[in-house]
Amino acid sequence: MNVKTVSPAEWEEARLRLLVKEKELTRARDALAAERRRMPWVAVEKPYGFEGPSGTVNLLDLFEGRRQLIVYRAFFDPGVEGFPDHACKGCSLVADQVAHVSHLNARNTTLAFASRGTQPDIARMKARMGWTMPWYTITSDFDVDFGVGEWHGTNAFIREGDQVFRTYFVNDRGDETMGSTWSYLDITALGRQEEWEDSPEGYPQSAPYEWWNWHDAYDGTEKPGGSCCSG
Repeated sequence: MNVKTVSPAEWEEARLRLLVKEKELTRARDALAAERRRMPWVAVEKPYGFEGPSGTVNLLDLFEGRRQLIVYRAFFDPGVEGFPDHACKGCSLVADQVAHVSHLNARNTTLAFASRGTQPDIARMKARMGWTMPWYTITSDFDVDFGVGEWHGTNAFIREGDQVFRTYFVNDRGDETMGSTWSYLDITALGRQEEWEDSPEGYPQSAPYEWWNWHDAYDGTEKPGGSCCSG
């Protein structure tokens, strides 16, 4: 490999030059997320059916009582390579990257996967692969109507009472960055809901760190707050 070798001081200078561009990218990403939070919403008027572990459900049920919903359309369908033992390799890579969903739940947001495989097949695959996110069977035109009939994609929704609205959609290479708590929250209408964010007036926000918690402690057994540096 033709790689330039330098002294530690020169390496640090090169790192700091690159850091300037990295910080610019971070600020640009924050600005894009702020613009995303100002996207208009579109009402979802058509009923959409799914099958879950406990039976028939609709799109509103997928929220699990929370304000926001993110649905990833994964290809675990008859005819997909690997079925019924595996979902497609790309969708499986996405599933492997998903952070613990309790952190999203703490921000009033539910993440769900949806495919056309049956619930018994989904349960068996999830157990084999160690996945724990909710995963539903599509029994309606949801995939066709929301741009994920022939390709993967992630849709974001919000609800006002029982009225559901579609707020954002990302697919293709946009999906490859998904998986972290922050990447999911950044595509939602409400964002990370932290005070430093540029959000419309009246959006729910709290101080950074204060809501963070261990993923097994959001039920109130441990008080949230603080960071690894707070002592």
